[in-house]
Amino acid sequence: MALGPARRPARPRPRLVADTRTVEAGWPRTATVRTTGWPPGAYLLRLDADHGHQRYVPLVVRSTGAAGRTVLMHAVTTWQAYNTWGGHSLYEGRDGAYATRSLAVSFDRPYDATGAEKFLVYERALVVLAERLGLPLAYTTSVDVHDDPGALRGATAVLSLGHDEYWTPQQRDHVTRARDGGTNLAFLGANACFRRVRLDAGPAGPLRTVTCYKTAYRDDPGFAVRRDPPTHDFRAPPAADPESSLTGVFYEGYPTDAPYVVHGADHWLFEGTGVRAGDAFPHLVGVEYDRVTPAAPTPAALQIVAHSPLVCRGRASHADSAYYTVPGGAGVFATGTMRWVEALMAGTRDNGRNHGLDRRTGAFVTRTTENLLRAFAAGPAAHHRPAPEPNTARVYGR
Repeated sequence: MALGPARRPARPRPRLVADTRTVEAGWPRTATVRTTGWPPGAYLLRLDADHGHQRYVPLVVRSTGAAGRTVLMHAVTTWQAYNTWGGHSLYEGRDGAYATRSLAVSFDRPYDATGAEKFLVYERALVVLAERLGLPLAYTTSVDVHDDPGALRGATAVLSLGHDEYWTPQQRDHVTRARDGGTNLAFLGANACFRRVRLDAGPAGPLRTVTCYKTAYRDDPGFAVRRDPPTHDFRAPPAADPESSLTGVFYEGYPTDAPYVVHGADHWLFEGTGVRAGDAFPHLVGVEYDRVTPAAPTPAALQIVAHSPLVCRGRASHADSAYYTVPGGAGVFATGTMRWVEALMAGTRDNGRNHGLDRRTGAFVTRTTENLLRAFAAGPAAHHRPAPEPNTARVYGR
């Protein structure tokens, strides 16, 4: 969509909020894009400068409701956590050090690099596949699920995409309630629902700031004064609530690069792929991974369908794909690897990261994902797909 040239007034220097090292652009508005009449979906707006420089602005046009639809839940809080525009993210400051990181990051600034790295790598390919299948879809974001208890009401499925690390307690509660009411869940990455955050106001309005003090949570006035939940890992005390009770898997490590090894070849997820037990797909496990951890809270009716040996920082372990169901009928699938959505592009010119994923891997992941999406779009999976065969004790020998 061509918007025409926009004037470029002098822009003030970004503001750095001293207490939290939060960068806010504070720029005046120079253009307005009206989305009236646009169908709900995930969009990329491209900004072209006179000298040829380009930058994307990712935009989600939200659906008015989720009933009867598969919901794509875009991980905008995670996008912002990693955004280093202005020199700071939730990981580092201008000097690259953890000690100078932001304790809160603002949506009131551009994204760094191309503007759309997280969306293009971890989300776009799944959007393309889901739309190609012609499923009834709905689009939302992590912020909208946080803000609206009814955002997922009546959904057939909710998809957490390739890198979905930062959740508020409210978002987690609303997703859990949807699951318990019969909405299927899929975690198509790794390290999902790992960091507990708070959404605070910013200069542009409410819910404009992602607050996560991490190891410095005791310094957070929200925790120390208002007694809000600590903004650190969900699994850590105080208020420990490991993500595995929702996802079925437990984040374990970074970095790794390993083959994905099929364990339950006869599972309905793998129909039509032709796989046998022990078949391996090089480089599909990485760069972060999850596993089923018997010592962590884990749903009882859970089946490990892929069990992939790996080494991470010199330690031997496994990554697991797992499937479980709940009494309300919902099925929950977790891939256990951050490269799943990337692998939908394997062997094509869109595979910009190129971890060595080949066309065979792309075909396997695509067919498995198609099986998942079609099954989950048909309603509570436990009502029309075989029940999981719990096997954690057998796989891990305990």
